[in-house]
Amino acid sequence: MKSKTITTSLALVLASTLSAAAMCPGKSHQAASCAEGMVWDKTSGTCIEQTMS
Repeated sequence: MKSKTITTSLALVLASTLSAAAMCPGKSHQAASCAEGMVWDKTSGTCIEQTMS
């Protein structure tokens, strides 16, 4: 009985860890918004000053 409990607990921990890891692939971050006068630069992954042309 004790080994079944431990095995089940480990399976649940592993499943939750794997599902959490699947939600965050690599280091991709996305800004919700940039400050006024700034725009999101996909290449650098940061907000940069908006240029007027």
